[in-house]
Amino acid sequence: MTVGGPGPSQRPARPSLADYRAVAQPPEIRGRASSEHWLGDLYQRDISPYLSLPLVRLGFSANAVTGLMIIAGASAGVALLIPGVWGVILAALLTQLQMLIDAADGEVARWRQTFSPAGIFLDKVGHYLAESFLPIGLGIRAAGGLGGLPHHYGWSTLGLVIAVAVLLNKALNDMVHVARAFNGLPRLGESRGESQPRPGLVARLRRLARFLPFHRIFHSVEMSLLILVVTLVAYAVGVDNASLVAAQWLVRVIAPVSVLVVIGHFLTIMASSRLQAPA
Repeated sequence: MTVGGPGPSQRPARPSLADYRAVAQPPEIRGRASSEHWLGDLYQRDISPYLSLPLVRLGFSANAVTGLMIIAGASAGVALLIPGVWGVILAALLTQLQMLIDAADGEVARWRQTFSPAGIFLDKVGHYLAESFLPIGLGIRAAGGLGGLPHHYGWSTLGLVIAVAVLLNKALNDMVHVARAFNGLPRLGESRGESQPRPGLVARLRRLARFLPFHRIFHSVEMSLLILVVTLVAYAVGVDNASLVAAQWLVRVIAPVSVLVVIGHFLTIMASSRLQAPA
């Protein structure tokens, strides 16, 4: 990927915010169909330079910033081990921070023009950890915490089932890229059309699924917000042991839904043009 303007060696050590934005946030970055999270459009792209620019001035590399993202994302799942409402609040805040740092590391990379396979690999590690640690933490929370695992391991097992489904669902996307690379096919673009299934039953089911976008809960931000909302509702209506009941209800519902999402994702991939060899 290339960016306009002078190369890193000609850029000022302490750029102005305007000069930095021109390089770190080129127009093609916003509104990407498959790479940009809705939080980016909502507010994070507006404030991320206020985080990434100081990191540039402090000498952070893009990979070092990605390391901060990994820590923030993994910590969200650990935060769910904190009893009561504060654990879910902290988890939700940490996933927001994870996505903000995720925007910042790309900005640092564009400013320094330091793009590498290692950076992409670390980014994948961060998202895999964040999105699998959350259901694991939720399952342990549903079991009553670490102390409840020996007697209530069924809840933590359901959490692990969700985590495996999350990992498999993410891996399916990466498997598509691997399969195409092994067959010499070009890299997939950002357009939505490439991921759409061909006309048929799967396409009709996918259109219906838009009204109930269950796949969204696999993302760390959406899952943490769902956990937060359900927990707050349980407290608001006066449920006894609200934090525990909310976690158990969530695990019981998300586990079967997650399996269906993975199956649907697999069928959508197979029905799309992404794995079709050129004529």
